[in-house]
Amino acid sequence: MNPNGKLARFLDVANPGSFPSRCRQKRWEFFRDLASSVERPMRILDVGGSQSVWERIGFTNQPGIHITILNIEQHTSKYANVECALGDACGMPQYRDKEFDIVFSNSVIEHVGNDVRIRQMAAELRRVGRNYYIQTPNYYFPVEPHFFFPLFQFLPISVRTTLVQHLNLFFINKHPVRAEAEAEVRNINLLTKRQVKELFPQARIVEERLFGIVKSIQAYEFDVTH
Repeated sequence: MNPNGKLARFLDVANPGSFPSRCRQKRWEFFRDLASSVERPMRILDVGGSQSVWERIGFTNQPGIHITILNIEQHTSKYANVECALGDACGMPQYRDKEFDIVFSNSVIEHVGNDVRIRQMAAELRRVGRNYYIQTPNYYFPVEPHFFFPLFQFLPISVRTTLVQHLNLFFINKHPVRAEAEAEVRNINLLTKRQVKELFPQARIVEERLFGIVKSIQAYEFDVTH
């Protein structure tokens, strides 16, 4: 049996029994606890997410909960209480200030581009939500979670680009054209805890740890005390 295939299944977030899925389930339980403090009817904006997340959280087809999932590509909703919308996380003029009871974004802000766009997204998340919950992988975790390559994020861009040109790195397929490989590398910008604090200065910060090392960072601001 292909050992890489076994490892890929072990790390596949779409597999409910995989290691990352079990870790995420704890995250969803934490979020459900936060959301329980918000009265229904509840409007949730998920920026860059998917319906499968809400299936696992247990909010699909729930009375008193309406979920809008915003992505740069249009999707079709499978649930009566889920709306799929088209838009850019870094600019959401279609939504009013504090239009949503909760803004939710999981492992998205590191994908939107350069520092300017990251700051724009953070400002929009704070603007349109009365409460928010954001999660992003930790820059200093020793294994980069997208390329699944040890210390990948610390290598020079030229070296990372060469690796992506020539290797399939589990979740990222190789791109033989160098410009495409470099674009793939530059598309992911992991954040440090300090950067997350700067982007969400009023938020409470919770660290997710794996073997004692901070794997990801959660930032949330709710009206209630947790």
